[in-house]
Amino acid sequence: MNEMILAKLAGNFKDAILSSNEFRGELTVVVKKEEIVPVCRFLRDDPELKFDLLSDLCGADMLVSEMDRGPEVFDHDYENDFTKILEQPQSRFQVIYNICSLEKKARLRLKVLLTESEPHVETVTSVWPGSEWLERETFDMLGIIFDGHPDLRRIYLPDAFEYFPLRKDFPLMGIPGSLPLPGTAAAPHEEKNRHE
Repeated sequence: MNEMILAKLAGNFKDAILSSNEFRGELTVVVKKEEIVPVCRFLRDDPELKFDLLSDLCGADMLVSEMDRGPEVFDHDYENDFTKILEQPQSRFQVIYNICSLEKKARLRLKVLLTESEPHVETVTSVWPGSEWLERETFDMLGIIFDGHPDLRRIYLPDAFEYFPLRKDFPLMGIPGSLPLPGTAAAPHEEKNRHE
């Protein structure tokens, strides 16, 4: 099945496929972000493929920081440090689409690569309407913008919240001045309110 998927994609979207990889029988295809909607629609509508289910959509931050180094993080000053960035990949973000063909009993993973300066990709709600909430969650947690989304707003956090908690440069102990966490000192105004 994987060979047929690759052959069909190469025949119909020759310039849209950036790379592909098979691991333990599961195929991953990296698609140009401008072509994600036509590729998804083709995979859904092709009678030999019928990828009719988007089982998951998520984002990933590929930034490498000092927190990725290992055990020395336990000596780190979490309260007063926004994590030092060690490596900025050319494509910082990924949007990952896990799709299934129920009839053919096949799975496929699609990826789109996005830069930090332009974390935009077209919504796939016209292909799989169920992606609406998954795209909102990805926007809320990582700040990836899904152009054309019918209702792109935060799903967990308040609209005024300026940060994206699943980005690797988000401070592990929270935003300075926000709610204190166990084992940290409360801000002076919070200490006063605690005793009233």
